[in-house]
Amino acid sequence: MVDDEAAASPRTQENEMTSTDETVGRPMTDDDWRSRLTPIQYQVLREKGTERAFTGELWDDHREGTFRCAGCGEVLFRSDAKYDSGSGWPSFYEPAAGAAVETAVDRSHGMSRTEAACSNCGGHLGHVFPDGPRPTGLRYCINSAALTMEPDEVE
Repeated sequence: MVDDEAAASPRTQENEMTSTDETVGRPMTDDDWRSRLTPIQYQVLREKGTERAFTGELWDDHREGTFRCAGCGEVLFRSDAKYDSGSGWPSFYEPAAGAAVETAVDRSHGMSRTEAACSNCGGHLGHVFPDGPRPTGLRYCINSAALTMEPDEVE
């Protein structure tokens, strides 16, 4: 059986689910991901799950700093692009760098949306919607479980 979501994505199943483990110099296996991630991180990043709204650790985080991929550590978002969308998930109007987050059509669950994924490891982050604030008009609605937050150092 083919999943609508996987069929809609231009990424292949193989490259979508692999990343190189720098410690051993080989592609990450499913067992590697399971041992590296918490169960909710694995469900979100590797199985394209979604945490319940208003339950994630970072949805109401107002610290200044950098949000990284919980799977590979790649810099994804900065706090200056984070805003309260009222959705219950961390929301950003743009990635930290244009190439940090890749998008693909997601036709799962009987609807068409734009999936957001880490461009480094392919981990599922959430979705992008065209109802965000200026300057981009976009809302990157991201699962807290897909992120780690690195606060800026206070001088």
